Amino acid sequence: MEITTETERKYDVPENFELPDLIGAAGIAGVDGAETHDLDATYFDTDDLRLMRNRRTLRHRTGGHDAGWHLKTPGDGTGRKEHRLAGQAAEVVPDELVGLVRGIVRRRPLLPVARLQTHRVETPLRDRSGRVLALVAQDQVRATDENGVQTAWQEIEVELVDGDTAVLDAVQRKLAKKGARPASGPSKVSRALAGRLAAATTTATVKGKVNPVFRYAREQRDAILEHDPAARHGEETAVHKMRVATRRLRSTLKTYRKWFPASPVRDELRWLARLLGAVRDPQVLEARLLAGVEESGPEFVPVAQRIRESLDGKAAAGRAELAAALDSDRYLDLLDAIDALVDRPSTPGPDPAKRARKVLDKADGELNAARESGVDEQLHESRKTFKQARYAIELIAPEHGKRAERLVDALTGLQDGLGAHQDSVIARETLREIGSDSFHFGVLYGRQEQVGKETLAEVPALVRAARRKRVRRWLKKT
Repeated sequence: MEITTETERKYDVPENFELPDLIGAAGIAGVDGAETHDLDATYFDTDDLRLMRNRRTLRHRTGGHDAGWHLKTPGDGTGRKEHRLAGQAAEVVPDELVGLVRGIVRRRPLLPVARLQTHRVETPLRDRSGRVLALVAQDQVRATDENGVQTAWQEIEVELVDGDTAVLDAVQRKLAKKGARPASGPSKVSRALAGRLAAATTTATVKGKVNPVFRYAREQRDAILEHDPAARHGEETAVHKMRVATRRLRSTLKTYRKWFPASPVRDELRWLARLLGAVRDPQVLEARLLAGVEESGPEFVPVAQRIRESLDGKAAAGRAELAAALDSDRYLDLLDAIDALVDRPSTPGPDPAKRARKVLDKADGELNAARESGVDEQLHESRKTFKQARYAIELIAPEHGKRAERLVDALTGLQDGLGAHQDSVIARETLREIGSDSFHFGVLYGRQEQVGKETLAEVPALVRAARRKRVRRWLKKT
């Protein structure tokens, strides 16, 4: 499977639109070598357009230089990812692509939803050396939906090749002077199915405004789905972000349980977070324990090897367990249950800011008691409650701006400080497990013990920063 990043801009253009002279704009020196293609694409989706609703398009296309299957998914902000498979039958979606959207489509079949036939004139924009900066595609499109209804329009796509966004900006200015306007939809198929797509999209509201609790919960659900494909392969960043989203959603269900009463989803989210943690935690712990170890002398090289073998083995076992779980009915049932919770019409409930205050007060009390006792487990529990409070304040932050962001930052600092102490506790436990029979492991244990003392000594300053009146005053008045 070929994976590329696609950076392009689309424009609606009037009938009989002619491409303006682009030479001289952003280093464009030539526009020779235009090619003509006739493209025929069948788009696949579920009956309720789940892929399109989640900013994904799946098609089989003939014609052009990249005939075959294409799955487009959200990228990292600079473009979209395109997964390509050539040489596969056109009638059945390949398993490799189904796996990348399993979390979205669940058990629903992928069926043809539209056919798009495009007559394309593709013009390369070259610099003085002949390098292609971008491609301009002038498209005449005829779309046919599953009911045989046809629509037709013209549009232009400008896709980067070896150029940068300055090329896109310069071309856009030239096109705008000729009447081009940003496209009315993110893709051709979304335009073809705009009415059906709008009918399939719902928004939970309260008194005409977006409910912040449901908005935040939906954002976490969407993040779980976004990182699902890469997490299946154990990619570190995806596993981490999927775990964070899982924790945020579970915390929201707990904080606002009057909206989500007696929901088994919380327990299932704990199960999912544990699976993700079984991959992520050994990776983080390994980096922590090996930092500077091999530089301590040749006698520490075997120690580093034992640590690496142990934690790599745990991470590998975690990846295998996670991959199996993400293909299981239990996971698909969990996703269905999450949808049922967060997509339903919301009803009036507790004031989000009031609930955030209560959770924050609880965290303060737990930390006070933990600092008096000095018990590591109590410190860890207070950290988890501060995390719950932070998520509750993140939830209302869009309505309260920078003052909420300052409190989130302060709580994040405190949470990280307590987390660094807990990490040292776990590191010591792991060292005992791996190599309590070795003097050199004892040296590493002593280092982590010192880290624990140092991080604990930093906590009072972090507490003061998080409890400053100017940081919290707004929340008490809300």
